[in-house]
Amino acid sequence: MHLLYRKDMQFADTHTHLYMSDYGDGCGDAVRRAVGAGVTRLILPDVSSTSRDDMFRLASEFEGTAYPCIGLHPTELSGDWRHEADELMKYRDRPGIVAVGETGMDCHWNRDNVAVQEEVFRMQLDLALELGLPVIVHNRDATELTLRILGDYKGRGLRGVFHAFGGSIETFRQIERLGDWYVGIGGVITFRKASIAETVREIPLERILTETDAPWLTPVPFRGTRNESSYIPYIVEKIAVQKGEDMEKVAETAWKNAHELFRIS
Repeated sequence: MHLLYRKDMQFADTHTHLYMSDYGDGCGDAVRRAVGAGVTRLILPDVSSTSRDDMFRLASEFEGTAYPCIGLHPTELSGDWRHEADELMKYRDRPGIVAVGETGMDCHWNRDNVAVQEEVFRMQLDLALELGLPVIVHNRDATELTLRILGDYKGRGLRGVFHAFGGSIETFRQIERLGDWYVGIGGVITFRKASIAETVREIPLERILTETDAPWLTPVPFRGTRNESSYIPYIVEKIAVQKGEDMEKVAETAWKNAHELFRIS
């Protein structure tokens, strides 16, 4: 890839965990590298109480650039999950929250607690409706179940994004019928033979959000190393190539989509 873009272009990373311990004491440096690359809007999904304070601390340090969420990830439901759920609800009235998530269903790592996952997922969907916030949905090996659950909320004003979308165009169309939903496109689109690279050709640009899922899913040419939000331009470039659009148009539209969904300034 030959990354060429105007230095005044702005990008959004709508799913990044730069507050994680993977960055050690360099979380702030990772944010500054992102801003230096033009990635000036960062959505920080929450996963559990173990890293929530770090997330809020980073969002506070970079107010106006990094925006916090509240959520409980489906793979964080082992042990005393009710305590985790109760802890989450303590933050429901905290100012500055822009979304509920990362929440959803994951049948890849654990199929034994599907009922618990669904209960906690629905709890967070109800919370999002109550707070008037969008939802960041994690879906891994659970598409049919996830769509069935969200189908129960159709017509109630629920909105959000399917994070790390890698499904077919048929799955996208099912999501589209649910209402005001976006799909997050990340580094996987740069992988050799990744099916999402073909699917994205048919997804309307107005329904696409750009994301990294840092520190995971690092795009080419950095695959094999820790991911960073500063790599968003590589993802935007690949989307532009696949859709036959200017990189500037993709960046501007994804930026607009992020602002509309998360209602950030």
